[in-house]
Amino acid sequence: MPTPPDHATEPLVIHDATLRDGHHAVRHQLDAGQIRAYAAAADAAGVPVVEIGHGNGLGASSEQIGRARLSDDAMLCAAREALPNSALAVFLAPGWGTGQDLRNAARRGADLVRIAAHCTEADVTERHLGLARELGVTAHGVLLMSHMASPRQLADQAALMAGFGAQAVGIMDSAGHYLPHDVSERIGALTAAVDVPVLFHGHNNLGLAIANSLTAVQAGATIIDACARGLGAGAGNAQLEVLVAVLQRMGHDTGIDLKQLLHATDIAEQSLMPAPPTIDSVSLVSGLAGVFSGFKTCVLQVAARESVDPVDLFFALGERSVIAGQEDLILDTALKLKAAS
Repeated sequence: MPTPPDHATEPLVIHDATLRDGHHAVRHQLDAGQIRAYAAAADAAGVPVVEIGHGNGLGASSEQIGRARLSDDAMLCAAREALPNSALAVFLAPGWGTGQDLRNAARRGADLVRIAAHCTEADVTERHLGLARELGVTAHGVLLMSHMASPRQLADQAALMAGFGAQAVGIMDSAGHYLPHDVSERIGALTAAVDVPVLFHGHNNLGLAIANSLTAVQAGATIIDACARGLGAGAGNAQLEVLVAVLQRMGHDTGIDLKQLLHATDIAEQSLMPAPPTIDSVSLVSGLAGVFSGFKTCVLQVAARESVDPVDLFFALGERSVIAGQEDLILDTALKLKAAS
C-alpha cells in the first residue's frame, strides 16, 4: 500500500451543512429570512464554509423527494448576501442536478460544489467535476451510502474523482451506520490512495457522529462536516458546536470563534427547527439497517397509511439495499410486508 500523504500540518476545515442537510429535517421549507439569519451568524463566527440548498441538492426539488419552499436561485441569493467572509457551498447529485444548475449556482456566487455519487458510481461525476473546474468553482467529490462499499472500493472510487479534478474527496455516512473502526479503515484507505484532502460527513443514528468525526480526523481527514444542533436527516448530523469545542480542546485550530458559534447555533435552534434532532426508535433502526436517514418521514407516513410497523419496514428496505432516489420502493416494500402478514 502506498504511503499516505502527510496532511497532519493542514488546518482542519469545518464544513457547515446546516442549511442543506438540515433542510431534510424541515421538509425543505426554510424561507429566505431563516437562511439569511443563520448564514449571517455562521459567517460572524468565522465558519469557513456554509452549504445551502434543498436537502438533496441543486435541482432536486420535486414531488418525489419533496418540493422546497424556495427555488435554488432564491436560496443562493439569500445566503450569498449574508456570507461576506464564508465560502458559499452547494451540493449536486448528477441525475437530480444538471450542468445548467451548476452554471447557475456559479453565477449566483457559489464558491464550492460537492459533486455526489453513490459509493460505487464515481464515474458519473466526471462531467460535473470538470465543469466545476472550468467555472472556477472549488470542486469536492463525495461518495454516498459509503457503508455499502469496502475500504478498497471506496479508495478506488475516490481516486477516480481526484483524477476527474476533485480538489477534495470523501465519504458520507448517509445512513449513520458506521462504528469508529469502520471510519478509521475507510478514511485511512482514502488518505493512502489520493493526494488531495479527505473529508468525512457523519450522521448520528447510532449516537456516534462526534466519535466518528474525531476518528476521521485521527485517520487523516482534514475536512469535517457538521450541523448546528446536529440538524439533519433522520437522527441528525455531527453537532457543529460540540465538534468545534472538542476539536479545540484537543488542540486543533478550526479558526472558528466558539462563543460566536454558540450564538449562531442558538439562532438555529430558535429559528430553523421545531426541536433539535433526537435518536428515536425509527432513526436508530435506520442506522442499524443501513438505510438513508432522509427516508424517515416517508417511511413513517407510508407505514401509518398501510398499517405496517416502521421498524419492520426499515429492516426490509435495508435488505433490499435501497438508496436515495428510490423512494418509490418504500411503498412497494410496505405493500409486500402487508401482504405477507
